[in-house]
Amino acid sequence: MTNYYEILGVGRDASEEAIKVRFRALARDAHPDRFTDAAKKAEAESRFQVLTEAMNVLTNVQRRKAHDFDLDKTQGGAAFDPAAIAKTYLAMGVKAYRDGDLATAFNQFDLSVHHWKKDAKALHYLALVCSRIPGKARRGVEAVEAALKLDPENGAVHREASRLYLQVGLRTKAERHLQEALSRIPDDGDVQKLATELRPPSENKGFLGGLFGRKG
Repeated sequence: MTNYYEILGVGRDASEEAIKVRFRALARDAHPDRFTDAAKKAEAESRFQVLTEAMNVLTNVQRRKAHDFDLDKTQGGAAFDPAAIAKTYLAMGVKAYRDGDLATAFNQFDLSVHHWKKDAKALHYLALVCSRIPGKARRGVEAVEAALKLDPENGAVHREASRLYLQVGLRTKAERHLQEALSRIPDDGDVQKLATELRPPSENKGFLGGLFGRKG
């Protein structure tokens, strides 16, 4: 795997400031604007992108921890198992979520999905926490759509899809997924609350009745 410390030429104990200083020095030499030859310019652009990615990872606390974890797994001689790593992040995310630390939970779930995109549970949790953090709704939509492809019969996933679609202003999709949630988990309190948000109280009786009626 790519070792971002080696890319920047810094040690694993390097401070954030030292990493930024090193990046700026390397970036000056690799900046594409320094070259006029097309081939050299393209090579510089590729190099600059790698340097930027390395700096972005190593100056982000959560992403750096993930990178260190991956390096330790690889350098330790054990087989690199992204699914197992993802489960570790998922477990830490669940704990943070239950403790009410939504920011940490989001980072852990995001890292879990980054390592393994085939776990519907991790995608569901990522969608769940995104629906509760301002500005994360669109990331949540991406996660819930991926979760539905893996687990289309899960009522709780349809519930989060409805919530997130409502947050981004897609009411028709929100209602469709609410209908799916109601057909699978009709007694869920959050589903009933979503029905109230989607329709004024005066319309809810007919709306819910219509949803159940269409399923009956």
